[in-house]
Amino acid sequence: MITLFGQTFAPTDPEVLILGGLLLFLLVFLALILRAAGRSATMAAPLMREIGWLSQRVQQLGDGQERLAGGLHHVSETQAVSQSAMLQVMEQRLAEVSRQMNESLHGTSTRTARSLGELQQRLETIDRAQANIEKLSGNVLSLQDILSNKQTRGAFGEIQLHDIVQKALPRDAYTMQATLSNNRRADCLIHLPKPPGPIVIDAKFPLEAYDAMRRAETPRQAQEAATLMRGAVRQHIRAISEKYIIEGETADGALMFLPSEAVYAELHANFPDVVREGFAAKVWIVSPTTCMATLNTMRAVLKDARMREQAGAIRKELALLYADVDRLGTRVENLDRHFGQAAKDLEDIKISSEKATKRARRLDNFDFEEIAATPVIAPDAAE
Repeated sequence: MITLFGQTFAPTDPEVLILGGLLLFLLVFLALILRAAGRSATMAAPLMREIGWLSQRVQQLGDGQERLAGGLHHVSETQAVSQSAMLQVMEQRLAEVSRQMNESLHGTSTRTARSLGELQQRLETIDRAQANIEKLSGNVLSLQDILSNKQTRGAFGEIQLHDIVQKALPRDAYTMQATLSNNRRADCLIHLPKPPGPIVIDAKFPLEAYDAMRRAETPRQAQEAATLMRGAVRQHIRAISEKYIIEGETADGALMFLPSEAVYAELHANFPDVVREGFAAKVWIVSPTTCMATLNTMRAVLKDARMREQAGAIRKELALLYADVDRLGTRVENLDRHFGQAAKDLEDIKISSEKATKRARRLDNFDFEEIAATPVIAPDAAE
């Protein structure tokens, strides 16, 4: 029997067998360890050398790691400096770009404001032009209303005639709405001297016939309008010839004033026979332009006539002018004589002055012997 730890076991018990197996295993394991220790003793030196070499390598690796850490630190510092410099450069560039953008935006806003101001001015100009156009259109409509009525159309022609005459002639050279001996009232009477004598200007405006010609769309309508135009102008020519050409009172001709260059041009372009009939009746058709030229010619005639009327006064004035010139010549001769006498007096004064200067110089030098030896010069008669 086997007693272990206060307990008794049989040799054949499983616990004893297991324990015996474990003890046997331990003995075998210790034998193996002792054997391995004997072998390791022979292998320890190379192993220690390997361990020393590994220690050196580890040390070298540690040193390299330290150097690498220092390099990494240096790289990190360099990178930090570079980043700082880059950040400064970027900030400067951003500031410059911001400034340029601000300037550009300011310039753009200024130009935009200026453009808007100019646009506003143009819009105001357009508004004023629109208002003027509306006003002008109203005036055109008013003019059409005026021209559509014969009486107002006649007044329009008389006003235009009066404006032209007023600009071309002096006020006393014409009379508006003059009444003749036959109790006919002329629109304007020009006071020309005889010959040719006073001449009448009458304003006529064959607007209906002219408008009919403009509105004609077919050859028949155009022919009818031309007939109407020819008849209206012939009627005006005949009325002026009968009313305003009076023998012994007026000139042997008269003027028919057309206050429209278009109607005047139409007559001379397409109705030369009517113009010739006016020449035959001694009624000359004029437009605003040709009327101004004719009145300027009349002004020259009036000026020449007035100069002839004043010829006696001019001759009298010339005689007085001749007398004044003759009197002026006599006074110039007297003045010339006075100048000659004054020149002679100046010469005598100069001689006396020279003699007095010589005497004063001798006295100043106390040269009494020379004075005694020098014969006394009698004073000049001029002195």
